[in-house]
Amino acid sequence: MSDRAAGVLQRVRSIGELVAELTDRLDHGGVPAAGAEARDLVAALLDVPRFWPSMHRDALASRELWSAALAAAGRRARGAPFAYAAGRAAFRHLTLDVDERVLIPRQETEQLVELVLAAGLAPGGLAIDVGSGSGAIALALATEGRFERVIATDVSLDALAVARRNVELVGTAARAPVELRHGSLLAPVRRERARVLVSNPPYIAIGEAASLPPGVRDWEPPVALFAGADGMGAIAGLIAGAAAVLEPGGLLALEVDVRRASLAAELAASAGGLEEIRILLDLTGRERFLFARAARGTH
Repeated sequence: MSDRAAGVLQRVRSIGELVAELTDRLDHGGVPAAGAEARDLVAALLDVPRFWPSMHRDALASRELWSAALAAAGRRARGAPFAYAAGRAAFRHLTLDVDERVLIPRQETEQLVELVLAAGLAPGGLAIDVGSGSGAIALALATEGRFERVIATDVSLDALAVARRNVELVGTAARAPVELRHGSLLAPVRRERARVLVSNPPYIAIGEAASLPPGVRDWEPPVALFAGADGMGAIAGLIAGAAAVLEPGGLLALEVDVRRASLAAELAASAGGLEEIRILLDLTGRERFLFARAARGTH
């Protein structure tokens, strides 16, 4: 720690002073809207609403908070996405630990969970989240759904370590136990029969990397972003094997690339064992989700 940082650590006593110091550091680091970012960093680290730092400027800032906030501001000034800088991301009703080992949860994926929960599935049964990353989908289904159990898989052991921490953080708030399994696509669940198979798989083509925002391209894990030369590798694998993993009438729910939603639907129609194939829109009206049912009498 520098002499300046050590001196400030001794000096700072209030949330307002902490926000002011972070604002200065973020501003010098070229971060736009530095004041708002500073407040949001403090709120994220404390897991409180965004307006809380402004309403509690005279509250005491602990040494631990100060040190964590300085580190977070430093990461943000170096270009880290906000969630990685803070080490946390909100997902529906959850606050999850995230870092560069996992994809940052997005609003579209929150909607995917909402659509699954609204799909009229009978209570009980198994929910499987393939490519779970931070565990966001699996934990949302475990806390909000009525499943008997949930399995979350990922090909990345690093991602599973993050998911394991989030399972611990959610704890007894989960209505159903969440089991973590390592492996690619459906390999870890070949012997299971699920009521719902859900995934936000990688769906960006390798050649599209240059078009991604730097905060995505330079920070988020490639294994969670890219799926071969055409971006369809993971989606094609999930569609091809879904009917064998789902119980009859079970739901397949995938987040897909808006540019390839129709192609995903065509794959589902030709895969065999799937029916009621639909493309659903996200909140901006884009074709974002593929839903299908395993044919009754498939097994």
